[in-house]
Amino acid sequence: MEKLWRPATRSLDTHLKSMFLSPPKPSPSALLTPASSSSPRTLATFSFLVSPLPHFSPSKTLIPPKPSSFSLHFCCNFRCFSSVSPLDTNKFEWNEPILCSEVVDAVSFSETDENGDVDPRPAIPVRAFFFSTSVDLKSLVEQNRSNFIPPSSRMTNYVVLKFGNLKPELNGVGATLSGSECGYMVVFQYGSVVMFNVRNHEVDGYLKIVERHASGLLPEMRKDEYEVLEKPTLSTWMQAGLDRIMLQYLNVDGIRTIGSVLGQSIALDYYVRQVDGMVAEFTDINRAMEKTGTFTMERKKLFQLVGKANSNLADVILKLGLFERSDIAWKDAKYAQIWEYLRDEFELTQRFASLDFKLKFVEHNIRFLQEILQNRKSDFLEWLIIILIGAEILISVYDIAHKSL
Repeated sequence: MEKLWRPATRSLDTHLKSMFLSPPKPSPSALLTPASSSSPRTLATFSFLVSPLPHFSPSKTLIPPKPSSFSLHFCCNFRCFSSVSPLDTNKFEWNEPILCSEVVDAVSFSETDENGDVDPRPAIPVRAFFFSTSVDLKSLVEQNRSNFIPPSSRMTNYVVLKFGNLKPELNGVGATLSGSECGYMVVFQYGSVVMFNVRNHEVDGYLKIVERHASGLLPEMRKDEYEVLEKPTLSTWMQAGLDRIMLQYLNVDGIRTIGSVLGQSIALDYYVRQVDGMVAEFTDINRAMEKTGTFTMERKKLFQLVGKANSNLADVILKLGLFERSDIAWKDAKYAQIWEYLRDEFELTQRFASLDFKLKFVEHNIRFLQEILQNRKSDFLEWLIIILIGAEILISVYDIAHKSL
């Protein structure tokens, strides 16, 4: 991720004030445009016109200081602009305004500490997988007893396994997961696996450990990635960023909290795709009915769709525990803050609402098709009764005619 370049704060504030009162004619050498982020959540690019300073020269090693209150106030109240071309500095292109929170997040997540020094701690990779619909946690724990971490809450739908040792701090106080050979794996009963600080070449080995105790293996594995940064000098317990979260420290409770949300998110993605498949199937049926005026679905196939829709909804509510608050989050406000932020970050509530809406569409179509099949069955029985009555009448007429002879 490219760093956001900004000049000295005091000089910037002074220049912005003077520019607001009487902006001077810029020169090509005085244009400074920060690089835009390569993250999927792209931050709108912006630039300022800066007059040449005696002590300042643009450099790729420039460390961005924290934005001052005046510069943030300026970003919130005025539209930002960028230069069109160094050959024509009298023309400017106006862009959309950006929020102060976006500027703060982008600046704060440059890999530097409060003193402007590069933070030597690497980010902790977090990888979530969903490749089965059920995992036997009891047998998994029995075969990995040495790696099992006893639970700290009443939640029994997941286990935490630890592999390797933590890295001790340089000052001898505590230990850190960042940069160590230690890795954690959170395995959920409904099939999700979340790994912390596990290298790419080790992922398959850890997945095979879980695969031995898994059932209902899926033809395609779902995957998602996230990052956690440990920073003890952080002024607050938690700070949000782009596809990552910064914490003062990451312990087992934090791993459980983050893992629970990521596990639910990756599993919910699977069920959403299942429901999308059913919606597409009913859409095709409706289009065929629009053209032909009838449909040829068998009753067995319809009942299979009914069972699939009901089981998906039950799995999301009961197995995933999507509306159950984490016990750790109930006990400690710090982890409640992480839990609530990540649920909002991964839009679990909104995605479930979308899933529920699609299931209602499927339910409506199932009810409609069931009524058609029921009417077909009723028509068949009515015609059968008519035929039997007609046959009985013919037999009676034949008997009367035979006796009269």
